[in-house]
Amino acid sequence: MKTIILAGGFGTRISEFTDKIPKPMIPIGNMPILWHILKFYSNYGIKDFGIALGYKSDVIKNFFLNYSHLNSDFSINLSSGNITTHSTSKDNWNVSLIDTGLNSMTGGRVKRMKEYIGKDEPFLLTYGDGLSNVNINELLKFHKSHNKMVTVTAVRPSARFGEMKIDKNNVTVFKEKPQTNSGWINGGFFVCNPEFLDFIDGDDTILERDPLERLVALNQLAAYKHDGFWQCMDNKRDYDLLNKMYEDNNIPWLKL
Repeated sequence: MKTIILAGGFGTRISEFTDKIPKPMIPIGNMPILWHILKFYSNYGIKDFGIALGYKSDVIKNFFLNYSHLNSDFSINLSSGNITTHSTSKDNWNVSLIDTGLNSMTGGRVKRMKEYIGKDEPFLLTYGDGLSNVNINELLKFHKSHNKMVTVTAVRPSARFGEMKIDKNNVTVFKEKPQTNSGWINGGFFVCNPEFLDFIDGDDTILERDPLERLVALNQLAAYKHDGFWQCMDNKRDYDLLNKMYEDNNIPWLKL
């Protein structure tokens, strides 16, 4: 099963970092949040990833190009350049780094991953700036049980995010960042059937608006309610919180 991670946005709300690096490369401890997301999925045996790139894509590409050497012990002959590896990274991941356009919207980035996603099975989809301890096995089991096109993980943080209304696990309202109200919100960690890509028109399509709102109208969007840990890295306050948790060894997204 493939996991698509949206990692191409400008990250303007946390410009303290994103002036120099893309948002998914902001560190938690000594590794970028993007690594933490891949590690989270890999703990469920998922090792096939597609990263939808855009802003400062070279930074993410260079991270993975150098990943093996930076996370291994090796000797190098400075005359010949020959490298002898003594130990290798245990992260046996397949990572496809796909340029989905500098200015593409979230839906457009997913659409540009179509060839990589394939048509044979559902795919996992999430954002490159959010962490959770949602049980992926239970999420997949739930998705297979209801026969709807897309499952979204619903979480309950503060009211500054978009809101969903849910009736018996069916999404009845999907609003992107309303000014008021609080309750269940889109936490990412989607499961999507491949035909969902047909609901995305092109680069200018925002995933969280027309495509998902159309699924609501067709009763094809289900919500998996997650009451456990969820946290995005949207601003400096979130950065400080996640790094404090990491320093305290309070890392729920990496503990099954």
